[in-house]
Amino acid sequence: MTSPVSHWFHALSPDGTMPAPRPRLDGDRRVDVCIVGGGYTGLWTAYELRRTHPEIEVLVVEREVCGFGASGRNGGWVQGALAGDAATWVARGGHDGARRMDAAIRATVAEIGRVVETEGIDCGFHVGGTLTVARSGVELDRLRAQAEAARTAGPWDDDRALLSPDELAGRVRIPGATGALFDPDCARVQPAALARGLAEAVERAGATIVEGTEVTAIEPIRGTVPAVARTQHGDVSARWVVRCVEGYTPELPGEARTLAPITSSMIVTEPLDAERWAAIGWDDAETILDAGPLYHYLQRTPDDRIAIGGRGVPYRFGSRTDREGDVPASTVATLWDGLLRLFGPVLDDVGIDDAWHGVLGVPRDWTPFVAADDTTGLASAGGYVGEGVAASNLAGRTLRDLLVGRHSSDLAALPWVLPLGGRPPRWEPEPLRFAGIRGVYGLLGLGQEIERRTGRPSRVTALADRIAGH
Repeated sequence: MTSPVSHWFHALSPDGTMPAPRPRLDGDRRVDVCIVGGGYTGLWTAYELRRTHPEIEVLVVEREVCGFGASGRNGGWVQGALAGDAATWVARGGHDGARRMDAAIRATVAEIGRVVETEGIDCGFHVGGTLTVARSGVELDRLRAQAEAARTAGPWDDDRALLSPDELAGRVRIPGATGALFDPDCARVQPAALARGLAEAVERAGATIVEGTEVTAIEPIRGTVPAVARTQHGDVSARWVVRCVEGYTPELPGEARTLAPITSSMIVTEPLDAERWAAIGWDDAETILDAGPLYHYLQRTPDDRIAIGGRGVPYRFGSRTDREGDVPASTVATLWDGLLRLFGPVLDDVGIDDAWHGVLGVPRDWTPFVAADDTTGLASAGGYVGEGVAASNLAGRTLRDLLVGRHSSDLAALPWVLPLGGRPPRWEPEPLRFAGIRGVYGLLGLGQEIERRTGRPSRVTALADRIAGH
């Protein structure tokens, strides 16, 4: 059942195999922009640079195949939201900056839909919105508090609404649900199909992609010597080297504490029959998040399955990125239990067709960033905390403006752009990092059990959030 990659990739070919890699780098190269990483961030950056500035020579260097990492393993949410609550963004950019940040990420959902249509990318893109579902009074109170905090601290669109149990049932029937928060700015997508289609669009735009080529080091401009990405197959010199490797960032020299690679795991059911779908509803393919401290995220897939994801073994010592080993049986069981808690007996006798996992990048302040430094020739973006399908497009367009010198553009002025020479706060060294991350997830799990048992908010959950710094 366990896959070394994901169901999303297996669904792209009749025999379920991975695509053959493009040719690898063959000797030294000199280009204008070298992008390290062929996931969403790197591909969107390449696409936008070539689309708007076709004179710029762009090379994308990917260790495996495009989309192999988080871009081909995620839950398929094109979500008009960023990690970090409204108060965090107000602290970074003031109320005006928070409003502009919110408006920009929400508009990104439609922007991705436009590119998908223009480029003919067959990826099951469908805008149905997202539902955060409460199944207890505690969880419903938490949703109300989140809504009120957003109204007070930052932008809050009238289209976002708290739904009663009956209103929720009109969209999807979840036994025992006490309500939900609905946000219209989210689309469902087949993530690997988006990544692969985007890579083809990047090539049509005139950029070059090499695969099977691991970048072992990134070095800044030194005097008259340009920035460089070093590989075993040759070095790439460039005016700009852009790091877009998200959860794999710690594997590069000097970046061990920049982002923590947090593991997320997924399972997918076999296709459900029409009778089961009639019982569940879910006709508009909204994405679904349960409101517990250790949440699960779901989508109704384009081929009528249910995919559900959540945390398994959240972090490995030394920021190791185990992405191809077996998903632990306990993790599969936990995800299946989460699915049954939501939908109950209607899923009796439904089989699990696949299970996989991968890593996402988490900054110490749990807030994504974009950075570009003219003096070093180095740029980067990431730290999406699992909400990067839409954010990567916005990051790619923001990087485009920064790399071509449009520092006064609306995108370059967004509060997630770090000041010149800035970088996200660094994680603690080991073993503190391991103990802290594992401890926080342990506390969240304990808090969730206490809330389910007592029906009251748990101080343990609040403690976990304070320790985590979000």
